[in-house]
Amino acid sequence: MSSKHKTAPDLFSYPLYWAECFGTAPFLPTTREEMDQLGWDSCDVIIVTGDAYVDHPSFGMAVLGRLLESQGFRVGIIDQPDWRNPKEMMRLGKPNLYFGVTAGNMDSLINRYTADLKVRNDDAYTPHGEGGKRPDRAVIVYSQLCKRAYSDTPIVIGGIEASLRRIAQYDYWSNEVRRSVLIDSTADILLYGNAERALIELTHELALGKDLAELTDIRGTTIVRDTPPGGYTEIDSSRVDWPGKVEQIPSPYEYIPESKCKDGEEDPDVMPIRVIPAPLKGKQGKLDASKTYVRLPSFEKVNKDPVLYAHASRILHLEANPHNARALIQKHGKKEIWVNPPPIPLETEEMDKVFGFNYQRVPHPKYKGAKIPAYEMIRFSINIMRGCFGGCTFCSITEHEGRIIQSRSQESIINEIEDIKLKLPAFTGHISDLGGPTSNMYHLNCNDAEIQASCRKLSCVYPTICKNLNTDHSPTTELYRKSREVKGVHTVSIASGLRYDLAVEDPEYVKELVTHHVGGYLKIAPEHSEMGTLSKMMKPGMGTYDSFKRMFDKYSKEAGKKQYLIPYFIAAHPGSEDEDMLNLALWLKTNDFRPDQVQNFYPSPMSLATAMYHSNKNPLKQVTYKSETLYTAKDYEQRRTQKGFLRYHDSKNWPALRQTLRDMGRADLIGDGKNQLVPNEDKDPVNPRSPRKARPGQQTGASHTTNRPTLKNGQVKSANGSSKPAVKKNTKVSVKKSVAAGKPTGKPFGKSSSGKKAKQVSKKPSR
Repeated sequence: MSSKHKTAPDLFSYPLYWAECFGTAPFLPTTREEMDQLGWDSCDVIIVTGDAYVDHPSFGMAVLGRLLESQGFRVGIIDQPDWRNPKEMMRLGKPNLYFGVTAGNMDSLINRYTADLKVRNDDAYTPHGEGGKRPDRAVIVYSQLCKRAYSDTPIVIGGIEASLRRIAQYDYWSNEVRRSVLIDSTADILLYGNAERALIELTHELALGKDLAELTDIRGTTIVRDTPPGGYTEIDSSRVDWPGKVEQIPSPYEYIPESKCKDGEEDPDVMPIRVIPAPLKGKQGKLDASKTYVRLPSFEKVNKDPVLYAHASRILHLEANPHNARALIQKHGKKEIWVNPPPIPLETEEMDKVFGFNYQRVPHPKYKGAKIPAYEMIRFSINIMRGCFGGCTFCSITEHEGRIIQSRSQESIINEIEDIKLKLPAFTGHISDLGGPTSNMYHLNCNDAEIQASCRKLSCVYPTICKNLNTDHSPTTELYRKSREVKGVHTVSIASGLRYDLAVEDPEYVKELVTHHVGGYLKIAPEHSEMGTLSKMMKPGMGTYDSFKRMFDKYSKEAGKKQYLIPYFIAAHPGSEDEDMLNLALWLKTNDFRPDQVQNFYPSPMSLATAMYHSNKNPLKQVTYKSETLYTAKDYEQRRTQKGFLRYHDSKNWPALRQTLRDMGRADLIGDGKNQLVPNEDKDPVNPRSPRKARPGQQTGASHTTNRPTLKNGQVKSANGSSKPAVKKNTKVSVKKSVAAGKPTGKPFGKSSSGKKAKQVSKKPSR
């Protein structure tokens, strides 16, 4: 193995803590009464979570709780505490080591609000699906409550909500850049990504009596410092340009061409970066990555300058490979946020042990059989791997789980099927999914450890599949066959997302999938038809989709089955103009697709597409003030129009689409002809439902025709505060939300987009 390829101590090599004598709990305790039954006088660690407690390996609190238990620690769980009552955090007493705080399996704001900022009425991670059982920004609220309960107890935050907010991040719900959640929560340390390694190292060190302030270099952690550490070299990337003479060095912030990959070289044709040297350097004068950190633009700068925000986002994503990533530092006022390099991925043997704990696989008995929708969906499914090297810009999986695939052994997965048969009487023989972030990246990794250790590419499959990537699906195909052979299993479905650009590289896998594991419909996600938008998503073109569809149809016919592909698409993605959505709508009509479930782009924290949304810049390339500027649909009407194109067949959307087509100069697409998109007015239903209007409260936000606040009487405020009648225009000018931080109100979306007139487009759909 290459010396550049980082390793870590085995997750289960630590000496057991003395409390291992208490053994394994049937369920981790959630009350003092349960602790008494176990003979515990206290908990060593208390996990506070926004989810109901389900003792299943798909739920984070169960995985980390059982992992800590396997190391000898006594772990209690405070699930869905009433955040209005500070005494809730005293439910189990004071923990001996720390509180571990997480919002749950989902970000609390994404869990509560739709992409249109409408409040959801339900919560899939709550008994009966009841909404409103967790606060907005749950990590902040829970952490502060823990501090109020026991001010001298360390607070460790983690989970996806904390992980994706480890540095300054654009917050869609308040339309502003917020500080690192570590600052706002007043917690002591943040664990990001899949946190098993960091959690175990941290917990054992604290159990040995070390002070939390001493634990500054644990991989996968973020801490607050007063000053940068000594003995390090700083790469100052706090600006996008530097006046005067600066030292020219190879930059880590460009893709590595495959032709250079073998030697680990980097593209030198990049912008200079200022280097502040320290005495320590590696061999032959090269910077020692373990003693180098990259300075990001400060919170104060990215808060005011969207271009610097996009630049910082690019740096973060290109410092994601655990084998070559440097530490990151970002000033917040007088404090420094220090992000240690990502954790080393788990080996297969470690993954097997993590998923092999004695999970009860059911919700805690205190819920008395209440249905928890998220559990009902996954109770017969099995997670076979972690991570994703796809790099889709709108998705945050990579930012959380990493690009290196971590897979379980086939034996471990088959054992879990046997466990389901044993523990779940309701099991009828149908495994609902074998998957993870994707269904077909199981055991797919770089062919060369040295190449992997040097690579800084954002994706292994875009713009084309890397020649160094192993695309052999035979381990997955073999797993499918073995799982079907398990006695008592009659059906194994595949429900996780399929990377069809990878699948077409292995026809045998596609045949196996289509013949045995598709129940009539297979969901895939081309996301768009137009290359301009797809390039901002880092998704393949429709030619790859067509290739997969031909294989799918061929093998379905050979199997004697009538099966169909269900494609998913996204509207209002950064870089998607109205003419792109029109061409997508024409593609859908040509291919006779009438999508039912469609979605607008949701700017989740830390994703590259969110940086595009906020900055109108493209962080997939070097970011400067003169670099490419993107159009992004941000206000309510723009987003509604783009989403309407996806449902061109829905009569509720026809009036708005007709007006948009006329504005675009494409009235020729209005009519009843085969090549026309929407019918004339005389085809509207007798009592048509009017186009959805903005929600209550919008009158105090901003209008769709001006960027000035609109008064209730239909007037607008001028710059000097006087009022005048609003002027209607045909051009689309986006608006700025007037939303208090953390208080979504359903007002119009975002800041101004380009407002430019739509271009002429071809009548024929683009492929």
